[in-house]
Amino acid sequence: MKYKNLIYDGTFDGFLSAVFYVFEYKLETVNIQNEFVVQQGLFSEVERIITDDVKANRVWQGLKSKLSTQGKYQLYYAFLSEQIGVELLLLDYIQYAFSKSKNVDKDYAHPSVLKIAQIAKSVGREKHRMEAFVRFRLTSDNIYFANIEPDFNVLPLIEKHFKRRYADQKWLIYDKKRHYGLFYDLEKVEIIRMDFPENFDFTKTDDKFFAEQEFEFQKLWQDYFKATNIASRKNMKLHIRHVPKRYWKYLSEKQPN
Repeated sequence: MKYKNLIYDGTFDGFLSAVFYVFEYKLETVNIQNEFVVQQGLFSEVERIITDDVKANRVWQGLKSKLSTQGKYQLYYAFLSEQIGVELLLLDYIQYAFSKSKNVDKDYAHPSVLKIAQIAKSVGREKHRMEAFVRFRLTSDNIYFANIEPDFNVLPLIEKHFKRRYADQKWLIYDKKRHYGLFYDLEKVEIIRMDFPENFDFTKTDDKFFAEQEFEFQKLWQDYFKATNIASRKNMKLHIRHVPKRYWKYLSEKQPN
């Protein structure tokens, strides 16, 4: 038997539009896939879903009466995990939520509810680490720039933190892995995409792009880090547990002189 393969544009509203389609046509055998990672089945009937804000909002408003605030956060966080097959997991979660008269986000006996909670926890952990480990560098045009490569798509989750914490300076956080960034112009945050020079090295502070005082600041920070680091009390195993090596590339104090 053929099944519907619903292709959406990768956005959360696009996914919710696909969920609306499933309910509207009472589909039982269905797959939902991001258009950027489509894997066609031999016997699948492809349907491209047009993102519809009205339909997406109807699904979201319906979920508000079925899930707690934490449950809605978990659903959105899990979506941002970008894990293969997470859409079907979320669909099962949503269908289960709509089938019950009470909140289901604590019903961990249900496989989808438990798995979504676990995925959301991992995404939340990555969010907090990005908020802690992002390091800005001052560019020659007076914009504080940071690059990241998180395991999950957490840029939408860290926007408020940085807008609140660095409200008095222009900044740009760019996700190398997903090829987009957040730019704050002292008033609002916008999603941007950029074409970097062919020779641009994200790991280095090149004087072609960064301000002279940035080099002085990094040297001061590295000297401070060395001065406060007591060699006799060094516990690398504990240090790596709190600051995993994969985050060192963001930290000024971890860069070679």
